[in-house]
Amino acid sequence: MARKKGREIHGWLIVDKPAGIGSTDVVSRVRWALDAKKAGHAGTLDPDATGVLAVALGEATKTVPILTDALKAYDFTVNWGAETSTDDASGQVIKSAETRPSADAIRAALPAFTGEIMQVPPAVSAVKVDGARAYDLAREGEVVELAARPLWVEELDLLATTPDTADLRMVCGKGGYVRAIARDLGRQLGCLGHVARLRRIWSGPFDAADGFAFDRIDRANQAEIEAALLPIQSALADLPEMQATDIGATRILNGNPGQVLGHAEFGEEVWVSRQGRALCIGRYMGGEVQPSRVFNLD
Repeated sequence: MARKKGREIHGWLIVDKPAGIGSTDVVSRVRWALDAKKAGHAGTLDPDATGVLAVALGEATKTVPILTDALKAYDFTVNWGAETSTDDASGQVIKSAETRPSADAIRAALPAFTGEIMQVPPAVSAVKVDGARAYDLAREGEVVELAARPLWVEELDLLATTPDTADLRMVCGKGGYVRAIARDLGRQLGCLGHVARLRRIWSGPFDAADGFAFDRIDRANQAEIEAALLPIQSALADLPEMQATDIGATRILNGNPGQVLGHAEFGEEVWVSRQGRALCIGRYMGGEVQPSRVFNLD
């Protein structure tokens, strides 16, 4: 018997992920609920983290790199006094300290973690080392030495404190690890620290407040879930939109440069629409767009 491939369904479902489930498990649940042929996500969340997990369906998966590069915001709580093997509360305590920082000391330390910084990812992370995931190597008992990587931190603000904790908000670019911020901030303050709570409150144009509750996925029917889908172009808000002419649309859908109307810088990445339909992502070449990813929605 031939294996059923699933339905051709396109768009974004913004899920409010709960703690205790992995990002790929959320994608699998959405794909199963909608009987979708193809699905993926833009930006992994740790199993213990909550908040925005943007699930791309069908042709929307072609826009995942755009959303992955977008700024994201996190609210998180750091527990002072202990560093753990995972840099969060799920790991084993490997170092401890009795000192605790004042709110003024925390605020004074934050500028060192904003702007363009170099960050060493947690040993238990999805970073690849010689083709293997760091978390797999760590589980096998290997000592994982990860190289520092550049990270853009737009904002890092102190929201509230108690003697043993600090609530912070970070807005950062692609590849940021909140757990590493907590670890390094604790080291700089001399009190050690790890993440106790982590929530992604928005990712690019998508907000947790608008997210589809994960526990509704199994209870809702397909029509209810589909009604919550956002169009492909929802992830393209940071790119200029160009309008294709009739002839241009035909050429673009065949993978060729097509005539467009609108304004953009020569060579700039843009997205092209025709009568409300997303046609492609491409480069503006002065009156035409050279498509790099065409959306096949028929």
